[in-house]
Amino acid sequence: MAQAESNSTVTISFIGTLDNGRIFHSTDEHGPLTLTLGADQIFPALEQAVIGMRAGDVKNVVLSAAEAYGPRLQENIIQISRQSFPAGKEVTVGQKLSIDFTGGISRVMAVIAVSNADVTLDGNHPLAGCDLTFALRVDRVE
Repeated sequence: MAQAESNSTVTISFIGTLDNGRIFHSTDEHGPLTLTLGADQIFPALEQAVIGMRAGDVKNVVLSAAEAYGPRLQENIIQISRQSFPAGKEVTVGQKLSIDFTGGISRVMAVIAVSNADVTLDGNHPLAGCDLTFALRVDRVE
């Protein structure tokens, strides 16, 4: 039975949870993930955990926030004048907006606060600052 190593194509199933037990992703819902180890398709720490596993092997892997989406950064939270939005455009908390910055850079940001004067946007990944636990099973190694 083949053992997963760099450049192996592996199919994995997992349930990803947060410290509070909330599931953030499950291959039960989305289907197994097939990837090539060493191709930067998953977090490097998770990839390292898969190396050496064989089809049928299971393990729990805990990634610190630094090993996953990184810390929540205050500089990724900005306030924009409400007047910067088109008149009559409804902006609500939880809404995701594509914001164009100078230099042709565009970024999707979540609205976290709205007042008559300002809109506060958060560009952090929703799981930034969170430790992630993966209940992981290797389904196939090629």
